[in-house]
Amino acid sequence: MLFALALDALGEPPVKVHPVVWMGHYLKWARSHWRAQTPQQQLAEGAAGWAAGAGLAAGAGWAAARAPWYVQGALLKPLLARRALFGAAAEVGAALQQENLLEARRLLGWHLVSRDTSALSAAEVAGAAIESLAENLSDSVVAPLLAYRVGGLPLAAAYRLTNTADALWGYRTPELEYAGKTAARMDDLLNLAPARLTAVCALLAAGGRGWRVWAQDRQNTTSPNAGHPMSVFAGALDIKLDKRGVYVLNACGREPAAADLNRALRLARVTTALAVLVLLLPGWRQR
Repeated sequence: MLFALALDALGEPPVKVHPVVWMGHYLKWARSHWRAQTPQQQLAEGAAGWAAGAGLAAGAGWAAARAPWYVQGALLKPLLARRALFGAAAEVGAALQQENLLEARRLLGWHLVSRDTSALSAAEVAGAAIESLAENLSDSVVAPLLAYRVGGLPLAAAYRLTNTADALWGYRTPELEYAGKTAARMDDLLNLAPARLTAVCALLAAGGRGWRVWAQDRQNTTSPNAGHPMSVFAGALDIKLDKRGVYVLNACGREPAAADLNRALRLARVTTALAVLVLLLPGWRQR
């Protein structure tokens, strides 16, 4: 696990050999073969596509589970994305500090969010970047490490396939409402523990600041998990995170600014270190 984190400092492996890219190719291929017309058939088709992908990912992890620790670390590294996440948030912050709102919007939409960013204010761009940083700190860093600590490479690979499936299929559009439901629900299930571990570690990293906001706002988001780390970050940084028409976290906080992204990155780094320390404690058992 520590070796994977060390390798992450070197960046991502080439696209042609990146396991998550392969997962994306599989998920796009599976979607291109969907033919169901009724909601029940779409639900079954999507569930079968997720199950097959998760099984293949877990099987590949199982095949590599007896490899030496350094091979396992090298294979675990592509399943997490700490450097990429922090770098993306830093790029948005740098553009905001240069008062280049157009570039900040572009970078936000390119790296961190799937929604339209063309009409966002500078405060909304900063807030969205902090929201994404907090949520993905759980999804892309803590969750794969926790999955590996509990279930080795098979569970870590199955988690990453599920999280990627949710990112590609988990939308409430006519085409995906039912077909993507299983992937979305399984992603919710697998992220229950990581999101709460991330929130607790963030609270510790912030010296307890943010616990009131966490207590009152963690359920404001549509996701059962994203609100946990995001509300802690909002409270710890004393900022309001407002996604128009969807949720507000820490409504009494001030509007976020570019400088708050740097503060959020410092909080994320300390949170990651604390989460790793927790996962290094005895008592976690790989099965």
